[in-house]
Amino acid sequence: MNSNKPYFLIIGGQKCGTNSLYKYLVQHPLIAPSLQHEIHYFDLNFDKNLKWYQSQFSELEPGMITGESSPYYLFHPLVPQRVFEEYPQMKLIVLLRNPAKRAISHYYHEVRLGTEYLSLKEALAIEETRLQGEANKIIQTGTYYSFNHQHYTYLARGKYIEQLQNWMSIFPKEQFLILKSEDLFSTPQETMNEVFQFLDLPTYVSEKYIQYNPGNYSQPSEEVYQELVEYFQPYNQKLDEYMRI
Repeated sequence: MNSNKPYFLIIGGQKCGTNSLYKYLVQHPLIAPSLQHEIHYFDLNFDKNLKWYQSQFSELEPGMITGESSPYYLFHPLVPQRVFEEYPQMKLIVLLRNPAKRAISHYYHEVRLGTEYLSLKEALAIEETRLQGEANKIIQTGTYYSFNHQHYTYLARGKYIEQLQNWMSIFPKEQFLILKSEDLFSTPQETMNEVFQFLDLPTYVSEKYIQYNPGNYSQPSEEVYQELVEYFQPYNQKLDEYMRI
């Protein structure tokens, strides 16, 4: 057994508070952080070998665990199988946010990066065209990198049900902890206690919980927001039903 083997992954979703969750986690004295933030081995760096991946973690003292956070993992179609083949016992943490708010936050994130030049309404309208055939190319080749799939997925990444079904067709449900971003920020200590329990660690009380990378941007019109809420409603309903099974 490798002493620097990751014990948990925060697999997403993007713009759901994964950065904050990871920073809260590594304050625990028994959790060692990865050497770089967001390693993205199983999605963007899979051309490198497992030895490279394990070199991204420190050698662990007895009783300590380590893990990483890469929020593209949840959405990338090939990641669940890749993780399972190397780490079938991996504990998987998922953070889900109101998908309408997530989509808006994601859009403004791309604008800040300089990768998005359309208005929000235009970007949402053209998303299906931008993504046409991209996921299939990723699945068929195993090596294809899709810029559009990583960046222009404001609606697609909010269909959490599809992504969780992809993961849960491979990993058993008990290896997942699914949290709401809203809970993480409104009741951080209670939420972190859940995480520590899931990771079989003693509770750790932090003095303060700062929200990292909150993203400051002007809100879209109420009309656009309501359209997003309506768009995601059936997917949210399916997710609720699926999680109750």
